[in-house]
Amino acid sequence: MKLYYAPGACSLAPHIVAREAGLPVTLEKVDLSKHLTETGANFRTINPKGYVPAIALNDGSVLTEAAAIIQYLADQQPGAGLAPANGTTERYRLIEWLTFISSEIHKGFGPLWNPATPDSVKSATKDRLASRFAYLDEILAKQPYLMGETFTIADAYLFTVVNWTNFHAMDISSFKNLSAFMTRVAARPKVQEALEAEGLKQAA
Repeated sequence: MKLYYAPGACSLAPHIVAREAGLPVTLEKVDLSKHLTETGANFRTINPKGYVPAIALNDGSVLTEAAAIIQYLADQQPGAGLAPANGTTERYRLIEWLTFISSEIHKGFGPLWNPATPDSVKSATKDRLASRFAYLDEILAKQPYLMGETFTIADAYLFTVVNWTNFHAMDISSFKNLSAFMTRVAARPKVQEALEAEGLKQAA
């Protein structure tokens, strides 16, 4: 399998999951401003949506969207315990978390990436994110990971998108449990490997 990624983008989540699962995945960096991969391929011919992540599967097909890719990767190595079994209530709890992260945190950062976004909108965006962080802080006061005692793909996804606070001068130190979660996940050896491979160790 080949993972198309951009350093620090949401593609970091499947990168972490692949390493945690021990799956052999090669990496190909994408310049999203030029829509070119590091080997010179037109990325839009790989993913017409034009954004990462995308993963080329062994059958030649391409899968996109972070939440779908990380579930796929977890299911390739069920023994790694990164996702509950399909059909169980716990699996739907996992999907609930993935949906929340995708819609409320991941997309919640959207206006902050656009230089043309007015300051008032950026301020409102940060306030909305802070309210979501407060909710997460309450959950993480009771347990080390989103699903309880065990690290799952939801934690890899949450870590990836909350890490974007580093790029937008957002201080989350007041959310002590969320901050402790970020430190906890960053310290995982496979997460360290992924961060180092993407040149991000200082951003975590």
